Amino acid sequence: MQRLRFFLLLALACAAAHTHAQTKPTAQIAPYARTEDVVYGRKFGTALTLDVFQPTGTKPNGFAIIQVISGGWVSSHANISPAGLQTYLDRGYTVFAVVHGSQPKFTLPEIVPDLHRAVRFIRHNAARWAIDPAHLGITGSSAGGHLSLTLGTQGGPGPADAKDPIDRASSAVQAVACFYPPTDFLNYGREGEIAVGRGILKDYIPAFGPDALTPEGRQKLGQTFSPTRYVTATAAPTLIIHGDADPLVPIQQSQLYVARATAAGATARLIVKPGAEHGGKTWPDLAGDRRRFADWFDHYLRGLPLAASDR
Repeated sequence: MQRLRFFLLLALACAAAHTHAQTKPTAQIAPYARTEDVVYGRKFGTALTLDVFQPTGTKPNGFAIIQVISGGWVSSHANISPAGLQTYLDRGYTVFAVVHGSQPKFTLPEIVPDLHRAVRFIRHNAARWAIDPAHLGITGSSAGGHLSLTLGTQGGPGPADAKDPIDRASSAVQAVACFYPPTDFLNYGREGEIAVGRGILKDYIPAFGPDALTPEGRQKLGQTFSPTRYVTATAAPTLIIHGDADPLVPIQQSQLYVARATAAGATARLIVKPGAEHGGKTWPDLAGDRRRFADWFDHYLRGLPLAASDR
């Protein structure tokens, strides 16, 4: 009898482990529904996928946030953290965790189009998830922040004659909130410092591709993939949080972006974390910063009042 009971309990445990409706073991984390490996595009025989998180512990608010899964322009489903999305789910947001082609197999000229495609796919299929296609937010950290700002400054309508209707949709986003993003590879840490696979970013040369091997190629890449060089008055309202002791992405990168955005007439704000480095377990008050991001999205996507401290 005890043996039978053991196997019955084992079977129930296995069934629970395989369900997609996630119920977390602690009261602090509400339940959510997760749809994994949704294909948003294909290239060179490789499927590009994203995971969709929908709140079940609170009423969906009809808006969406795109989480760019990227560190050093390497992206993997293994790096999707449901706990990191919980603040948005608690507010009723549907969250799309986007995985892109990773370096060294794919380079920035190939990675950036993945993000444009992902936003277009989400917008084209908005009715499928009951979200507003006209108000999409995007967030990420480090390389994910860089890609978020790229969409915030360069997103726009696709070719009207594109064969695939998804590619005709706009890749523009309406709000950005990100952590410590690279923003200008031709002025990295100081004026004129080129970091296209050089200097602080020498270990990331595969992400830039073979053109990074020549001065002319570095100049072109730096111009093409630096969000600060595309800021206009229509850039998405942007909130950046950055540590002033970051050894990999100097805080000057965020300061430069906000200065140029402000000069162009766009909305941008920088919150400085004294003594904070490049993320990691020692980052102070991560939960509080995610709430600030959620507040930013609440205002610029949903039209809710913005806290006085974030204006």
